[in-house]
Amino acid sequence: MQRLLASSVVAAAPRWLPVADSILRRRRPRRSPLPIMLFNRSWSKPRKVSRSISMVSSKVNKQGDLCNEGMLSHIMWWKERMESCRKPSCVQLTQRLVYSNILGLDPTLRNGSLKDGTLNMEMLQFKSKFPREVLLCRVGDFYEAIGFDACILVEHAGLNPFGGLRSDSIPKAGCPIMNLRQTLDDLTRCGYSVCIVEEIQGPTQARARKGRFISGHAHPGSPYVFGLAEVDHDLEFPDPMPVVGISRSAKGYCLISVLETMKTYSAEEGLTEEAIVTKLRICRYHHLYLHSSLRNNSSGTSRWGEFGEGGLLWGECNGKSFDWFDGSPIDELLCKVREIYGLDEKTSFRNVTISLEGRPQPLYLGTATQIGVIPTEGIPSLPKMLLPPNCAGLPSMYIRDLLLNPPSFDVASAIQEACRLMCSITCSIPEFTCIPSAKLVKLLESKEVNHIEFCRIKNVLDEIMLMNGNTELSAIQNKLLEPASVVTGLKVDADILIKECRFISKHIGEVISLAGESDQAITSSEYIPKEFFNDMESSWKGRVKRVHAEEEFANVDVAAQALSTAVTEDFLPIIVRVKAVMSSHGSSKGEISYAKEHGAVWFKGRRLTPTVWANTPGEEQIKQLKPAIDSKGRRVGEEWFTTTKVENALARYHEACDNAKCKVLELLRGLSSELQDKINILVFCSTLLIITKALFGHVSEGLRRGWVLPAIYPLSKDYSMEESSSEMDLLRLFPYWLDTNQGNAILNDVNMRSLFILTGPNGGGKSSMLRSVCAAALLGVCGLMVPAASAVIPHFDSIMLHMKAYDSPADGKSSFQVPIL
Repeated sequence: MQRLLASSVVAAAPRWLPVADSILRRRRPRRSPLPIMLFNRSWSKPRKVSRSISMVSSKVNKQGDLCNEGMLSHIMWWKERMESCRKPSCVQLTQRLVYSNILGLDPTLRNGSLKDGTLNMEMLQFKSKFPREVLLCRVGDFYEAIGFDACILVEHAGLNPFGGLRSDSIPKAGCPIMNLRQTLDDLTRCGYSVCIVEEIQGPTQARARKGRFISGHAHPGSPYVFGLAEVDHDLEFPDPMPVVGISRSAKGYCLISVLETMKTYSAEEGLTEEAIVTKLRICRYHHLYLHSSLRNNSSGTSRWGEFGEGGLLWGECNGKSFDWFDGSPIDELLCKVREIYGLDEKTSFRNVTISLEGRPQPLYLGTATQIGVIPTEGIPSLPKMLLPPNCAGLPSMYIRDLLLNPPSFDVASAIQEACRLMCSITCSIPEFTCIPSAKLVKLLESKEVNHIEFCRIKNVLDEIMLMNGNTELSAIQNKLLEPASVVTGLKVDADILIKECRFISKHIGEVISLAGESDQAITSSEYIPKEFFNDMESSWKGRVKRVHAEEEFANVDVAAQALSTAVTEDFLPIIVRVKAVMSSHGSSKGEISYAKEHGAVWFKGRRLTPTVWANTPGEEQIKQLKPAIDSKGRRVGEEWFTTTKVENALARYHEACDNAKCKVLELLRGLSSELQDKINILVFCSTLLIITKALFGHVSEGLRRGWVLPAIYPLSKDYSMEESSSEMDLLRLFPYWLDTNQGNAILNDVNMRSLFILTGPNGGGKSSMLRSVCAAALLGVCGLMVPAASAVIPHFDSIMLHMKAYDSPADGKSSFQVPIL
């Protein structure tokens, strides 16, 4: 009754939220299936994590309505996360939280003011736009988080609270700017999304607050890319993580997968319960949504899983965090995705659903585990046996997905024919540059492709054209166009592909500076440290062709020469004088030095002023020296000096470098914009090279292991035919995890046309035989090589292996030899 009353009060008037929250915390809620599924944990008595909520809320609401009924569910969502914190330092921070605003700030505590114009209020406004994301706000040289977000940083990112554990101040934590990537990786690895707020760089008036803006987001599977266009290193891009929705209809289960990075979705219908659980096991997803159609089973009850129907899926989902959704499954899930990622309502998603017609059923869960397609303890991994050790990453992922979702007969035939051509290749092959499709799309759409990535994109295009120009490689490439179309959902004609590759590669080459160009050497000077010019110019030189920014580059050269002249005229006479009078210990010292922290070239010395001025060389320059000051107008130190001429020349040089850098970034981002319309071609090219590299690696490893390409035929059920294609004939078959070159494999001949009963003593090899036959059949229907001397395999419409799950072929032990705990 108290919970019902509280909900009604909150819905009627948001200002009563603190009162409702107090009531909710006084009474332990009843356990029910729905909260368990929603929050990935059972409801338990929460710790006392807020103080004087009603009093605080009345003060906050006088300043404005900081929390309305739309924020209630988000605040309760954060409350659940706070209750799951376990680190002692984080637990102490949660005791200073209140649940009257989406930040969890208590305005009565030190630095907790939420008045207009304060940084806290600015962060609250940003947080309200993405209420379920951790907010990191740039403040000087740090990214700071407060309230709920500070607790998350302490709990999951290994950071310490600012100010220690003082009980009179709000929870606050953060990381230096150089550690941002590591912090984001820690948070996204734990499943959190992060909203990053940057400062507008540049000069500001005294005591004026810097402007801030949301520069981007970091999601699991979709990293933060803001500012990557200006760096000179590559970004390790994780595998994209989809938002997954599951529904059920008369056709069976349906798995809807939406990739925000690629702006694509797929809907696989007619899946069995085992098939959909298999897909959930191998898929790392960002969010999981279950459609209301799963609640109703054939018995008419809405208590899902109660009578066994859907029990396997229920067991897989129970204990995971998910939400329910209603309405049209695809349309509603796309709306959820737009809401999660803050996308415009008009953002469209491309349908890349692959028709199951003519394709074998996806691999069953038990089958996938028993032959090691899904990593299973004690079971040798089939994908690892198909590729050499140095062919991991994207090619390995393609092979795994191919095994889990066997292709149609036409695609399998194309893959097999390409492998057959690879077996007899006589020419050299390219390196096959592999770029994740999600990385291509993300960087191009964000206009954050740097010069290194543009060079890699050009390599992809050049390798496609190189293969097309060679007779042997061109035949292989043409065979793999169909498999690439299946993976990408794009249909590209061979002639159009080459035409587009030639155009894009040429355009990139016209803008990006390639290796071997010598017109952009770093400036050097006899008296200025090389490190200074390297730090100032290496961040933009050598990235685009000079012809596109000739004016800016020329201005840098002129400014650098003027700086060198100023340093020579003002500092060199002092250096000569110092060396002339340096005769004993404690005499004057001086040198031209690079102050790296301040990006300046100054004179560093001490005891320079002579006791008696005698108009000797260098004295006039000593009189011109003045203390060096930093960007905040403070003196740097007792030993650092400069002159007005050097400072003016240094300012002009910095301005010229900034202009040149801005011009280079403008050209890089402009090139990204021009390639927006070519994203589909680039994705197709990258996928084509990944498939090509995977199959070349597979053929190389298969030939080394003594495997062969089987003869595959469409499955026929007409047994009246004299030569039926439903017969499977395997000659000298051996287990896929053994190597015949080492002589440790027993060879068997298998001729299967109907049902067989396999018998034998314990440890006689029955399990090994079953796994071998299953693996050979699966490899055959995928168009890959099989571990046998020769093979004839029909294109089965389904492959299933069911056996005891606790034997260990990797250890050479049968099920009766493995102790059951």
